[in-house]
Amino acid sequence: MVAYTGIQGQNILIVSSDPSNPVEGQIWYNSTSNLLKGYQFATVNAWASGGTLGVPLGLGGQVGTQTAAVVVGGGPYVDSAISGKTQLYNGTSWTTSPASTNTIRQYIALFGLQTAAIAFGGENGAPVYAINSSESWNGTSWTNTNTLPTTIAAGQGVGTQTAGLAMGGTYLVNGTISWNGTSWSSVPATLNTAGPNGRCESSVAGVQTAALIAGGSDGTSPPYIAATESYNGTAWTTVNSLNTARTAIGGAGTQTAALAFGGAPSSPAVTGATELWNGTSWTNNPNSLSTAREGNSGVMGTQTASLLAGGRTPRSSPGNQTITEEWTGSTLQTKTITTS
Repeated sequence: MVAYTGIQGQNILIVSSDPSNPVEGQIWYNSTSNLLKGYQFATVNAWASGGTLGVPLGLGGQVGTQTAAVVVGGGPYVDSAISGKTQLYNGTSWTTSPASTNTIRQYIALFGLQTAAIAFGGENGAPVYAINSSESWNGTSWTNTNTLPTTIAAGQGVGTQTAGLAMGGTYLVNGTISWNGTSWSSVPATLNTAGPNGRCESSVAGVQTAALIAGGSDGTSPPYIAATESYNGTAWTTVNSLNTARTAIGGAGTQTAALAFGGAPSSPAVTGATELWNGTSWTNNPNSLSTAREGNSGVMGTQTASLLAGGRTPRSSPGNQTITEEWTGSTLQTKTITTS
């Protein structure tokens, strides 16, 4: 690969169209547009509109990337309306899959990718609210897997279809459960911050052995949680807190580069606030979601390219949304270079 950033005093390439696969620091002159251009990092840190969901989604699970995502389940606090519907995103539009989860559920947790995910826990209405069932998604259909050792509702998950982690939620309280691709097993690591009813609807990021959890609630009422904890595969460690305590937060990224967005800082208020995590502390971003709302559970994308699909606003009523917003952080982009 050519190291364009180290080249000085060389001729600038003249092309009729922009290179399809430029590298950082590359500069060229586009003879068609008569513009001098270069490929460089640009910090956008803003949300933009994406495709519209075919089915409104709230209290559901979401996972994947900005261009290949899956959302499932959800409900509007009404037992008869809880859904098992699965929707797929291709970066432009949503398609509703004919496949539904075998157990319909809201407050569902999800980890993995669009074509290989695990859904677990949640609520499926009276008479049994919290459930311990788990299902595997192969991109086409859902298959029941071994059950969790305890029921979980409004929990969180990170990882892959063969190596995942479940934490928090009602009934699990401050516990952690590991998934090895076949079965679940309780691990001795416990969250440092959790209420008597657990730690619910937090923002999460990372993988099974390097996870991050931020915010949430104790499963009852405000005040909500600002605490952030980091997991090294063995134990949870308390680190710097979110700037705004809130619950039902969307999450993306890794243990050292995460994103937390939306949520409820108080009841019934919702927010569009976005915070960035650099591995040490959270920073408020001036650009919020265009539509303030509570997020759905799951890691959706990265700190530089994330997604929030659906959600609820206002918190005091079902308010399930079909809105999708896409986040762009600091990315390499083709930029026009001015010489004046």
